[in-house]
Amino acid sequence: MLSDIEIAHSVKLKPIEQLAHEIGLSDAEFEPYGRDKAKVRLDPSKKPHGKLILMTATSGMPAGSGKTTTSIALAQGLRKIGKNSCVALREPSLGPCFGMKGGAAGGGYSQVLPMESINLHFTGDFHAITSANNLLAAVLDNCRYRGQFDIKEILWKRVEDMNDRNLRFIVTGLNGHANGLPTETGFDITVASELMAILCLAKDEADLRDRINRLVVAVKNDGSPLTCGEVGVTGALMALLLEATKPNLVQTIEGGPAFIHGGPFANIAHGCNSVAATKAALTIADYAVTEAGFGSELGAEKFFDIKCRSAGLKPSATVLVTSLRALHWHGGAPLAEIGKTNPEALKKGLCNLDHHIRNLQAFGPNIVVSLNHFANDDEAEIEIVRSRCKEFGVRFAICDGFAKGGDGAVDLAREVVAACEGDPKPLNYAYDADAPILEKLQGVITRCYGASGFELSAKAQKDLKQIEDWGFGHLPICVAKTPLSLSHDPKLLGAPKNFTIPVERMILNAGAGFVVITTGSILRMPGLPKAPNAFKIDVVNGEIVGLS
Repeated sequence: MLSDIEIAHSVKLKPIEQLAHEIGLSDAEFEPYGRDKAKVRLDPSKKPHGKLILMTATSGMPAGSGKTTTSIALAQGLRKIGKNSCVALREPSLGPCFGMKGGAAGGGYSQVLPMESINLHFTGDFHAITSANNLLAAVLDNCRYRGQFDIKEILWKRVEDMNDRNLRFIVTGLNGHANGLPTETGFDITVASELMAILCLAKDEADLRDRINRLVVAVKNDGSPLTCGEVGVTGALMALLLEATKPNLVQTIEGGPAFIHGGPFANIAHGCNSVAATKAALTIADYAVTEAGFGSELGAEKFFDIKCRSAGLKPSATVLVTSLRALHWHGGAPLAEIGKTNPEALKKGLCNLDHHIRNLQAFGPNIVVSLNHFANDDEAEIEIVRSRCKEFGVRFAICDGFAKGGDGAVDLAREVVAACEGDPKPLNYAYDADAPILEKLQGVITRCYGASGFELSAKAQKDLKQIEDWGFGHLPICVAKTPLSLSHDPKLLGAPKNFTIPVERMILNAGAGFVVITTGSILRMPGLPKAPNAFKIDVVNGEIVGLS
């Protein structure tokens, strides 16, 4: 089979003007960025009407779960059975693209195109967020240097859209007073920036401005918070983010519409594409497929408790992606052997599938389990998974979107349409909106992770007191943890029970409207692996090669 990028290069793309007109956009509603992508701002008189489908997965493994590929395959499969569909996804980050995971534009015959542009610079949204974030950091350092606002401590970090462990902890302002005040600080990756979360959650321009104004960026000498609105740089940040607020329109490998916009990671941020892109998909299509990063306990929980709650979204169905390989892994099979038939490991790994099904049943929307199919999958093992889904009373379908595109997702599409029939079921959140932070945390870790409790570090206790003293003690929470386990420890596979979650820090995101809670050894700036993907990527005869 051809590589992902070879398949992508073999496809003749529709001109973006043709695609935009096919989905009913007027010339005033889109701005072409070259021949194959566009920025979109819909007429406000058009209202969302479609059915929303969330794509999530069982717990992660080093080889990935195929969730984005399945999302795109489902959108293509829906169009194969005559349904008007659209997919809304996050933008890939350069960190994993050049690191270990690779790109995030799907795979095989279920991709969004142009894949090399989407995976690299695209329309410059991440550059805009990085620039706005770092402008604010520079202004704050300047204010402190010049004695303005009586700043005791700057909380705002710089960001970079690249994996770079050497930037995690740094000292700035060295070599004399003229070069600034020496400060211990560090970088986060761009996808962890609070501005990324704000861009993805903002309902409109006024909401974006309000959220930027509310950013808590420093502590004053009297112990009170300093906001971006007080600093007076909100307008400049708005100017840098103006174009980045507009969703990006591209196409699937089969010529269907796709919105790619925003990109917070789900293990260290809230893991969902922008509200604007999701609502755009719901406006132009009858079925809008979107995804939340990693498993039901990470991305899906945040999708429901943060994004849906904030934006008033009501999903009609949830698709839970798994594979025999993922279940083998969580049943104890070595990574090199997860593709081999292993009924014993599969049966042990089913506990992970069970846990995620229960998680999603508790949230409410109807569930379809989608088995990401590989050519050497054993039919008897597939039947084991099918039978387990039947025991839970949830729908099941095999998806072969990687090898067959939309044709390989027709069965999944039919099951999803059936799951979407009727009015959406009520959405049950993991915690009450008005509950204190620790009560919210207990609710998430017991209901979604299977933990018995948590333990706060001394720093986390200090963080919590400050957050509560400032009046933010009832915000939603966004837990940062490993995606490779239901717990905080990537070595605890399957469905561990009665463990204690170690909470390291609590980070106030007043503009985004939640508190980030870091657990275990999670870091907001990844590092590169020993042999990063950067070694494989090149340009040959004017074309990019090696992307996957």
